[in-house]
Amino acid sequence: MRQKLSTLTFIAMTATHATFAQLNLSKMNSIEHQLEDVMEIIDTTFLKTQLKAVELAFEQNPSEINKARKGIIYHETALNLGFLSKTGYKGYAQKSYDILTEMAQNKQTTPELLPFITSYRASAISLVGAETKKLGLLGDAFRLFEIAVKDYADVSYLPEFLRGSVAENLPWIFYKKRRFAKLDMQSIIDKQVKNKEYANDKIMSFVYWAWANQHQGKNDRTLTIKYLDNAISLDPNYTGGRKRAEELKAKLMRD
Repeated sequence: MRQKLSTLTFIAMTATHATFAQLNLSKMNSIEHQLEDVMEIIDTTFLKTQLKAVELAFEQNPSEINKARKGIIYHETALNLGFLSKTGYKGYAQKSYDILTEMAQNKQTTPELLPFITSYRASAISLVGAETKKLGLLGDAFRLFEIAVKDYADVSYLPEFLRGSVAENLPWIFYKKRRFAKLDMQSIIDKQVKNKEYANDKIMSFVYWAWANQHQGKNDRTLTIKYLDNAISLDPNYTGGRKRAEELKAKLMRD
């Protein structure tokens, strides 16, 4: 399979996407609940167990939602385990991208799944680029993110959250893309202020930590500490950004 995405692929993607105005938000929220346990996993022990469970569930019932769950947990595996192992978890980014690409390009895919599929697909190809050292794939990832943000950011935090998460981990030489680390997290916070149901507590814990991580200067200190406190309070079970928020707050308080 050729990894570099062609112009025709992007044309096809925009042609098959449903816009946010066409989505049933109640159905999209229901789908999110079915995907939550495979999204943004930071506990690697749980991830390894969940990976096996998701693969088995798909073998027993290859439904659309189970296929999406497999594509997403392969992304989480690549992100959290792929770079820590020389062999065992290599290739999961490509597996994730292939599954999510197939779903994104299938006209029969449930429209309410597309905000999740397109966002994780873009992130997956960035992980393929990181694993294979093919920098061109990073440009593909951000072009796919741009489509996802345009189509779905008004109703889903995922396009901006995942784009911002990719951006914050880029080397400084990618400064034009790194700017999204600040812009996207601020955009999510702004939307959350207007609509308290926009993102769940776990995601907002990550978002507040990420915003604070990007604003460590003295001029932002008061708001940064406030957002770190938000990140901590929203994550009582340490499944989101609490641990990193506590560490950053301790560091800033020593400065």
